[in-house]
Amino acid sequence: MQVGPPTAPVPPPRPARRDTGPWPVVAAVVTGVWAVLVAVPGQLAGWMVDQLVLVAGLDRAVAVWPVVALVTVLLVGAPTLALALIPRSPAIRATGRAWLAGTLVLGALTLLRALPPVHHEAYLAALAATAVVLALALDRIARRRSAPPAPAGVPGGPSDRTAGPDGVPGRPSDGAAGPGGGPGDGTARGGRLGAVTLLAVAAGLASLLPWVWVGALGGALETLLAGLAAAALGALAGVLLGPAFWAAFALGTPPRPARLVLVGGLVAGVTLALLGAGAGQSGAQLPALLLLPPLGFVLGALEAAARHAGGPAGRGPVRWLVGLALVGPLAFTDPEEVTVLLATTRDVPFWVAVATGVAFAVAVLLAVGYGVLLARSRARAPRRGLAGLTAAALLAAVVVVYAVPGQPGLHGERLLVVLREQADLTGIPAGAPGRAGRDARAAEVYRRLVATAERTQGDLRRELGRLRLHPTPYYLVNAIETDGGPAARAWLAGRPEVARVLVSQRLRPLPAAAPPARGTVPAPTGPTWNVSLIGADRVWSELGVTGAGVVVGSSDSGVDGRHPALAAGFRGGDDSWYDPWEHRRTPADRGGHGTHTVGSAVGRNGIGVAPGASWVGCVNLDRNLGSPARYLDCLQFMLAPFPPGGDPLTDGRPQRAPDVLTNSWGCPPVEGCDPGALRPATAALATAGILVVAAAGNTGPYCGSIADPPAPYPDVLTVGAVDRARRLTRFSSRGPAAGGAAKPDVVAPGAGVPSAYPGGGYATLDGTSMATPQVAGVVALMWSANPALVGDLDRTRRILADTATPAGSPADAPCGGARNLVGAGLVDAYAAVRAARAADLG
Repeated sequence: MQVGPPTAPVPPPRPARRDTGPWPVVAAVVTGVWAVLVAVPGQLAGWMVDQLVLVAGLDRAVAVWPVVALVTVLLVGAPTLALALIPRSPAIRATGRAWLAGTLVLGALTLLRALPPVHHEAYLAALAATAVVLALALDRIARRRSAPPAPAGVPGGPSDRTAGPDGVPGRPSDGAAGPGGGPGDGTARGGRLGAVTLLAVAAGLASLLPWVWVGALGGALETLLAGLAAAALGALAGVLLGPAFWAAFALGTPPRPARLVLVGGLVAGVTLALLGAGAGQSGAQLPALLLLPPLGFVLGALEAAARHAGGPAGRGPVRWLVGLALVGPLAFTDPEEVTVLLATTRDVPFWVAVATGVAFAVAVLLAVGYGVLLARSRARAPRRGLAGLTAAALLAAVVVVYAVPGQPGLHGERLLVVLREQADLTGIPAGAPGRAGRDARAAEVYRRLVATAERTQGDLRRELGRLRLHPTPYYLVNAIETDGGPAARAWLAGRPEVARVLVSQRLRPLPAAAPPARGTVPAPTGPTWNVSLIGADRVWSELGVTGAGVVVGSSDSGVDGRHPALAAGFRGGDDSWYDPWEHRRTPADRGGHGTHTVGSAVGRNGIGVAPGASWVGCVNLDRNLGSPARYLDCLQFMLAPFPPGGDPLTDGRPQRAPDVLTNSWGCPPVEGCDPGALRPATAALATAGILVVAAAGNTGPYCGSIADPPAPYPDVLTVGAVDRARRLTRFSSRGPAAGGAAKPDVVAPGAGVPSAYPGGGYATLDGTSMATPQVAGVVALMWSANPALVGDLDRTRRILADTATPAGSPADAPCGGARNLVGAGLVDAYAAVRAARAADLG
């Protein structure tokens, strides 16, 4: 019996309006291609700008990534917005919405790269937080869009805009039960949907396998934050590619698997490419750009399998698959090591490329395999037990690969804590001329440095040891290297005895060492052109001076101690070689750079300026990148050598210090140095009477490019490079140094310089690195000709400057004049040795 007003008749559902003709599809295809063509080159261009700035020694261009973000959003956002609003096809509009959201996500995540790469933990924390905020915001928008409509006839009721993907008003886009979804089979259906999630976990673990094989984890906090960032990005992907997205491609009853896998997977792949472009600091996003898109087809296959099981897959499979896939590039790669500085050997960039290629192949195989096995298996849905066993087997494989062929453990950066009090080295008497006076000064300098370190570091070292942060004390700079992340850094920076805290970079280990460098150029038949250009061969033949009695110290990539041009010159004993990286007991060199520089200083067979001098060596550039601590390890060894296994603070032998040091390296900010990081070290060496010769750098032709320690320091003899025509090379760094000091001090041949290379061969190299050891060799000749000059740095520098010959520089003399281009000019070994021999030292 009717007791209320008559019920209004419910109108039959109107079918959703469809676009006619191929143009909407063509527009979608063009838009997708355009989105990829803008996003991928934009990311590559941004990374290349970062690398060019790094190689050029310029200040980091912070505005690069905001510009990339803005351009990408403008160029991709407009067509994707049109695609989301104009077409009437649910699938095409869903495509536009997914790509528009992905573009906005890419823009927001790209902005985070304004954070300095050296603060990777801060970046990962910001990435995780931003991804969570974006996921929550997009989820709220999606829920508002898919809210149940009001009853018919009520304002805001069903209309064409609320029609579901199948054209039925008010039909939930992600909750309709498919075949087998009726009452009574919910448990079975839930198990089958759980199997889909387990298969997503298995696929994610398979994508992770290459990274646990070739990569290495950073510090504990860094690894934790990388995992959180990957999980947050997975959750964000779950919102972008949620049930509402897949419902637009699940037309028909039952839905067609091919449409879900091929069409939906392709659209999802473009969306994941946009997400991957923002997933990681500059360099780390490049692998994600390649390995995420194929996973879109995997997700399409999983969605098809879930709908065969009775309903949409939900967000779980997307979260697990994308999150696990991103753990690889985020946790097992340091973006600072994805650099062209390491690309010349089989180092981190090579192994990142290997892992990316293998992960991409795995993703493609998963896409094909899942598509065939799941999307075509209409008769039966995946079983949870089998899926669970597959996921468990892959998890075990990940653990075994990480523990056996991988690089287990944590390998994060350390901290260099520079104390406020540095040793007082004033008032040390000059003593007797020559080596006796030098040795006495070096002993006193060593005593004062160690005493200051022992007196001021005790409390802090005990506290760091109690916290199990593994402190390593230094004395040449009163400092301590220790483990610790941002929290430890903040705590240390707040202590009253601490001046500042630097990040001491540590390279992550490799799955296999790069093949050692080998020389391929035959031995020269006489003095090389550079040796003759500065007149060193005339010193040997006419003055009878070869550098005998002088010891040159090299801090570099190492030295091939068995090279025929170098073996006889090694000083020997138990305190002439130190390798703080691999602790090798005998001289060796994987990279070749150090062998080349030592050869130019003291090599026999016509390659070295002072072939009669001896050499000692230390490894501070094992893989072409160092850190403040490794540089200090070698500089301390040069002040006071010690035997293998000895303690630098107690077992140093300052009387065995080399006379002159050749240093063809610099410590830029990317390695953790600030402008004053090594200043106390070079000051102490100069006070001890040890001459530090350093390369100006290869960051020309920019003015003021002599910036990386130790080249700008006033007590360092800084060397630029000229070519065969005595013209300043384009790459040679220019002055002035900080504070307006004129640098370089002198120049020497540095273009096309032949010298020794590991394996007994020779090589021809360019750089101020090649010019620097020649100047050290000239000093060795001077001090060999007049031993009373040993340790007299002021007199030695004046003779070098007074006897230098003019060198070519630009006619307009930029950078404040020729002094900031070529210094005093090209060193003249013959004139310098004659002046040294004639010097009256009173």
